[in-house]
Amino acid sequence: MPEEERIVMVTKTDSPKQIAKDPIEKLDAGVETVFVSEFTDGLLDPALPMLGPVRDGGHIVANTAPGCWGPMITPAIRGGHEVTRPVAVAGAEVGDAIAIRIADIVVTSLATSSGNDQTMSGRFLGDPYVAGRCPGCGTLNPETRIEGIGQTAIRCVNCGADCSPFTITNGYTIAFDKNRTVGLTLNRNAAEQIARNAKSYAALPEKSIQNPILTFAPHDLVGLVARLRPFMGQFGTTPGVRMPDSHNAGDFGSFLIGAPHQYAITAEQLEDRTDGHMDIDIVRAGAIVICPVKVKGGGVYMGDMHALQGDGEIAGHTADVAGIVTLQVQVIKGLTIDGPILFPLAEDLPYLAQPLSGTERARAEALAKKWGVEHLEESAPISFVGTGPDLNAATDNGLARAARLLEMTVAEVKNRATITGGIEIGRHPGVVQITFRAPVDRLERLGLKPFFQEQYGLAD
Repeated sequence: MPEEERIVMVTKTDSPKQIAKDPIEKLDAGVETVFVSEFTDGLLDPALPMLGPVRDGGHIVANTAPGCWGPMITPAIRGGHEVTRPVAVAGAEVGDAIAIRIADIVVTSLATSSGNDQTMSGRFLGDPYVAGRCPGCGTLNPETRIEGIGQTAIRCVNCGADCSPFTITNGYTIAFDKNRTVGLTLNRNAAEQIARNAKSYAALPEKSIQNPILTFAPHDLVGLVARLRPFMGQFGTTPGVRMPDSHNAGDFGSFLIGAPHQYAITAEQLEDRTDGHMDIDIVRAGAIVICPVKVKGGGVYMGDMHALQGDGEIAGHTADVAGIVTLQVQVIKGLTIDGPILFPLAEDLPYLAQPLSGTERARAEALAKKWGVEHLEESAPISFVGTGPDLNAATDNGLARAARLLEMTVAEVKNRATITGGIEIGRHPGVVQITFRAPVDRLERLGLKPFFQEQYGLAD
């Protein structure tokens, strides 16, 4: 049977009440590979049907759409991004975790545009990412059409008004070489040439509904060369409460508390997030990401592929692209975590967190002998994601998560991160990764030994 015929999904005839109670109760042990070409309308909702299930140990292959800017200028998308339909993993229950190995990430876009954003007064209700509103007819999340190119090209289907909730203050159009190794920012003529065929240059997947940001043709930066190193900005599992996809993190998610639109949640509900919107540049091919399971089946989703990004994504946005992602999933029974844990490539670890070399260990053993220390701690690198309304809150969140899981005090985690790791900014203002070397025996008790051994070649 061809692989595409083996994809299983929950039928739309199931009632929302039934789906919310047990969205995959009718499904079998899962198929080897689930191919994903469908997208949400910007919402992550545990009550909606998932694709799959993929078997424990099976694979997911997804054709992802650009995140950020395209969906941001498409008010019919209700979450700020356009992520893939979640995939259930057979055997994943609430309170488990799913280890996701990123086998490959391939950029398919030929070019993209980005830059600093400004919100447009009168064109949204409380949150421009979630509740775009036409300034002409007042329609919430209006359907739009593209008329011409430039920053006034997004028009309401109902009344014809310019209705993009965002425009760009300083931006660029960047084209990629054939091998997707470098990009070059273009002048006005080239940017406008691409804008007239924006969907093709963006390589938008067939079922994507976003207006391609290339339509805006920004060209403030010209002739700047940048290296590509693609990774996934959105990557994880479905939260336990309905929320817009870009708000599945402690910084953006805080905007939902008491919001004036229909997607408002409470502070307690925000704790059901899974922090899938990380924008952490080490979430790239070769990394292992361990994600919490907060709904039955987990609901693995992804999107917002970035062709490149410096730590912090300080411009607010980066080079969002379409691409093909290949993953392998593995259920870890009984590993209850609040947010993602990362085992990056060794080259992506902070210098102090890298495993000891043979020479370093021999020198440490000599020091131990000199000072009467009976044994050296066996340790391995691990990275915890923390999120919050600001970087201080995000750091506190990550420290607390690490301390709770490893059964140590926050003070000890702080010391370990200071002398055997570091705090790095994923996204400003409120996503960090806290990396340090943790005791091997504690990681082994949690079932994490196979992952650090695989990544860093540490011996038994």
